[in-house]
Amino acid sequence: MNNIEAKRYPIGKFNEPIQISDSELDDYIKVIKNFQGKLKNLIENFSDEQLDTPYREKGWTVRQLVNHLADSHANAFVRFKLALTEENPVIKPYHEAKWAELEDSTSINIKPAMRMLKGIHQRWYHLLKSLTNKQFERTFHHPELNRNYDLRICLALYVWHCNHHFTHIENLKTEKGW
Repeated sequence: MNNIEAKRYPIGKFNEPIQISDSELDDYIKVIKNFQGKLKNLIENFSDEQLDTPYREKGWTVRQLVNHLADSHANAFVRFKLALTEENPVIKPYHEAKWAELEDSTSINIKPAMRMLKGIHQRWYHLLKSLTNKQFERTFHHPELNRNYDLRICLALYVWHCNHHFTHIENLKTEKGW
């Protein structure tokens, strides 16, 4: 992996697990529970200049990453609820890169996004804790990828997503000596 790829995928690309044990599932649920607080601790003293620093050349700024996390995890939470209440619903994809370029992602204070993350992750955690193994087998259909995702795999993906973007910011902070 070259340096640009290493900065783009600091924990590697998502590797879909073949099987997820109940113990791993519990670990994933803990990541969802603790993510917003962990992110808050990482960035709570960032200045606007730091928030407007891209994590890599031609990459999103920290501000955009935080807003992207709120957007993405709101969509994920809705996808979980759809899968739990409908038979293999077709989800609505969205253009995350275009969303990250919108004014609410590029220029406003990150507090609204952090509040969104806090609320989404609190609700998501309580939902996840209530699910049975059978419910984790529920699926939704992703039309762009033309495949079904079960909720265990989806949760694994979003845990990776938390860690992926957290590491972007953490590496930038280390690199800059903040």
